[in-house]
Amino acid sequence: MTTLPPSRRSALLALAGVGAAALGVSACDPGGPARESGASGSPSEDAGSAGTRRMGAEWESHTRTFMSWPALDSVWGEDLPYVREDIARVARAIGEYEEVVLMARPSQRAAAQKACGSQVEVVPLEVDDLWARDTVPVFVKDDGKVTGVDFNFNGWGDKQVHGNDARVGRTLLRKYAIPRVQAPLVAEGGSFECDGEGTLLVTESSIVNKNRNPGKSRDRIEAELKQTLGLEKVIWLAGVRGEDITDAHVDSLVRFAAPGVVLLDKAFPGMPADSWSRSSDQARHVLSKATDARGRRFEIIDLPQPDLDRITGRGDDFVSSYANFYVANDAVFLPRFGDRAADDRARGILQEQYPERDVVQVEIDTIASGGGGIHCSTHDQPGRPAA
Repeated sequence: MTTLPPSRRSALLALAGVGAAALGVSACDPGGPARESGASGSPSEDAGSAGTRRMGAEWESHTRTFMSWPALDSVWGEDLPYVREDIARVARAIGEYEEVVLMARPSQRAAAQKACGSQVEVVPLEVDDLWARDTVPVFVKDDGKVTGVDFNFNGWGDKQVHGNDARVGRTLLRKYAIPRVQAPLVAEGGSFECDGEGTLLVTESSIVNKNRNPGKSRDRIEAELKQTLGLEKVIWLAGVRGEDITDAHVDSLVRFAAPGVVLLDKAFPGMPADSWSRSSDQARHVLSKATDARGRRFEIIDLPQPDLDRITGRGDDFVSSYANFYVANDAVFLPRFGDRAADDRARGILQEQYPERDVVQVEIDTIASGGGGIHCSTHDQPGRPAA
């Protein structure tokens, strides 16, 4: 249940030297000029003026889905053509249900458009990798108007250099004329899971961490999250610190299916206990005793992983969690791992939770081998779809 393992992308660290200049960043500051004083508590726009600010749920209507085209063979090596096939496959599938905007470097735009087809709009925008969930701003509504909250992406706690991805927030919002708020803390979109009614799930390991928010207590971070995202309650899960590059994002662990209903990743029976399965057990314990912002107790539904001996993908960093699914307009997208019984079971569980939506399974073996999933590679913009 890892995300973006360091071993897959360790080559990017070399860019902190000579190669960093090509990304337009300083070797001493991986975030480069994209990082503003707001990350330390002085936002460029007033993150404190939340007013009627509200973070919605993913199952609410979308204007579009944003995705990114993986750019660097120094990151993916010989797998680059295959991970691009996965991204194109996901983009085409979602494009059957809602508008998809895929960001690609200008020099790679034509190839990306050919791979994705006419159903997907490919826009020229400098990106480094495919993890749109973490690089695109977190969208909220202020008095009903969509606003993008830029969480000062810094390469998952300065573990990697992503100079272009650090600028995606401001660049994308400017392109679509969406107001921008700079958050007073550092985080990624994969850290957050919201029910649309004021409740947020987050792993402590991924945000109460000196690599993102040095010197900030959990209480202070919670207050800043509530103010910035318009929340009423934050439920903290322990997560796993330091064993993957994200420090265990919540979106491969537990997801809301509806207010008061969560889907929890569960290891395949018989697998030896490890830090990831223990984090799932800890999340279950916390959620079994917690209530949401409206005082509801949680219904916890297991989402079992496949048998690793039956899946088609491979790799020490392979993410075999079905919890990294994505809810779009009229459809839910989740992985097909190749264990037919487990794939069918996961599809059935999602269909029960989203009876009015199509459940679409997509093969993403290379994305998963790189430590991510469908949710990691997508980011929804709320609002009514274009007519």
